[in-house]
Amino acid sequence: MPGKNVSKDPKIIAIANQKGGVGKTTTTINLGAALAEHKKNVLLIDLDPQGNASTGLGIGQDQRDITTYDLLVGEADLCDAIIKTSVDYLSIVPATTDLSSADIELIDNQKRSFLLRDVLLDSAVADLGFDYILIDCPPSLNILTVNAMVAAHSIIVPLQSEFFALEGLSQLILTVRDVRQSANPGLRIEGIALTMYDARNNLSLQVEDDARENMGDMVFKTVIPRNVRLSEAPSFAIPVLSYDSASKGSIAYRALANEVIKKSKNKGMTRHGT
Repeated sequence: MPGKNVSKDPKIIAIANQKGGVGKTTTTINLGAALAEHKKNVLLIDLDPQGNASTGLGIGQDQRDITTYDLLVGEADLCDAIIKTSVDYLSIVPATTDLSSADIELIDNQKRSFLLRDVLLDSAVADLGFDYILIDCPPSLNILTVNAMVAAHSIIVPLQSEFFALEGLSQLILTVRDVRQSANPGLRIEGIALTMYDARNNLSLQVEDDARENMGDMVFKTVIPRNVRLSEAPSFAIPVLSYDSASKGSIAYRALANEVIKKSKNKGMTRHGT
């Protein structure tokens, strides 16, 4: 965990797509690792009840005594939930299946959409010294994803290079618009990351053309390729950058991290409500 002698507001990015299997958790883990290579202090918040980001970073079930569920229901402080991973500069707040009941348990809480924001707005969070907080969202537009959007400065949308990919994007954009109007006026889309891209496949090329034509500069220049090393790395509970640093997947996520860092330098941030 970073030292507490540096006070700064981290950039909070939600990684979201209501469709599963698009590379959302893979992007969260490996973007975090790539930012950490720049010696950026990164905190991953696992907000998916499946807990794949936690597992993919080697956090066993026996280590998940305090989780994102505990944060949302007010039973723990952020600093107590953070676990250091095997990757330098990369920490995580893990998740368990307890999160799957959040929709029901929080239904009567009038502030149910603001719970994560309130955790991250705590003045003590700035003192933890994180440069980036990445939130791995569940594959649905439920109360957990809304919490992430309300808490975040921006959203990265992993978009699988397949038929109908853009159709699901419209609902996500509508949800972002609703959150802007009701709870987080500063929320923006950081970028759309094309994942599982195969340059030999005409469909991937067509999806890229359609995405860039319809979404313009919102689409990252970097595309994330289909890569066997990316698929293998989670079984070793490490990012692909640690598993095979020279792989195409590692190179792509380093390029994506460079784009994110460049955007961070170009756009200042303020804390919500200021």
